[in-house]
Amino acid sequence: MNGTIDPSTLRITDMRFADIDGAPKRCTLIKLYTNQGLVGYGEVRDASSRTYAAMLKSRILGENPCNVEKIFRRIKQFGGDSRQAGGVCGIEVALWDLAGKAWGVPVWQLLGGKFRDRIRIYCDTDSEGGGRDMGKALKERMAQGYTFLKMDLGIELLTDVPGALSAPLGFLEKMREYKKTVFSTPHGSIDPRAMRGEAYDLFNTAHPFTGIHITEKGLDYLEQYMADCRAVTGYEIPIAIDHLGHIPLEDCIKLAKRLEKFNLAWMEDPVPWQMTNQYVRLANATTVPVGTGEDMYLKESFRPLLESGALAVIHPDVLSAGGILETKKIGDMAEECGVQMSIHMAESPIACMAAVHVAAATRNFMALEVHSVDVPWWADLVVPRLEIRDGYIAVPDKPGLGIDGLNEELIAEKLHGDFPVAWESTEQWDKEWANDRQWS
Repeated sequence: MNGTIDPSTLRITDMRFADIDGAPKRCTLIKLYTNQGLVGYGEVRDASSRTYAAMLKSRILGENPCNVEKIFRRIKQFGGDSRQAGGVCGIEVALWDLAGKAWGVPVWQLLGGKFRDRIRIYCDTDSEGGGRDMGKALKERMAQGYTFLKMDLGIELLTDVPGALSAPLGFLEKMREYKKTVFSTPHGSIDPRAMRGEAYDLFNTAHPFTGIHITEKGLDYLEQYMADCRAVTGYEIPIAIDHLGHIPLEDCIKLAKRLEKFNLAWMEDPVPWQMTNQYVRLANATTVPVGTGEDMYLKESFRPLLESGALAVIHPDVLSAGGILETKKIGDMAEECGVQMSIHMAESPIACMAAVHVAAATRNFMALEVHSVDVPWWADLVVPRLEIRDGYIAVPDKPGLGIDGLNEELIAEKLHGDFPVAWESTEQWDKEWANDRQWS
């Protein structure tokens, strides 16, 4: 324990934010301040809003951050699916950082100890061109020491292939138009225009309702693309696939059957996670392992899918699932159902280190995503610099998350244009109040 800190009298006094862009997306970093000088680091989910956290400030001021579970149970009602969970989860991560620092132990120790000393990384991989180009990009990852891979394989590859897709006339043309003007944004961030008007309707139409189908020509193309990848990488290394596109279950089944021969690690988010029965139908129709989880909030959301037997893999995001402890609980529940856990992560090194502690403390963990291996400055956002060596991150022994500080100069350089001041006052949220009781 830090001899200058008294955990029993530690209190939260302030919460502030810094929004950076290009990491590869927009990330909202959190600082929780205390009456004894300790600062805890957290983060709102990528492409979310700081408001989800700011609205909770008045509800945690004056609380002892070491009582992580107590505070989490108070605020968890304000979380929701996907990015709507960002505030609750970001605060929960910062609480664990403070608790670990106050008591002088790493977060993994507070979770019950660790199963491993280093965390396997897989990196999402982008490539322009055909399957052999993707294969070469994956091969380069292997040369860098990565032992687990993921790539995109879906209708994005088919949008400019004549006759590969069918949809109500005009729909695909509208998709192409918005892809060029709204969705093709710098750094992988989401253009706010995607959340308005016709673009919003297009972006938020769930898979069964788009009317998009992959033709036999399209299936041939994707099968050959995967074959070309495997021709370069070989078959020994696991490759997961993501971003199939908003296509109905029947097309997912057709594609999965075409891909069985390629020894995939998993097929990710083929349909919305809420549609448990569709996951069961898909799992019963193919031998390709099926996974989902990055948009799910709290262990209650995972239970129906896990108990259905449809999943081979879950991949929660710590900043959507409910934070550090909830993600570990989800992993433990998955283990009881014979399901492997990997972790989704497309945020800053703060979120990455939170995931590292969960991964260390969860027995059925396989691999952690790092979405930023091609962002040269990403690892320098924290002090000490976050090192990935031979495809692994070492589990730190330092208290809390293991982050000594933030690189304030770099953060100032990378601030999002809409939030040009880092860590400015949030006193306007100090007196936000409502009767939050959910029963009479």
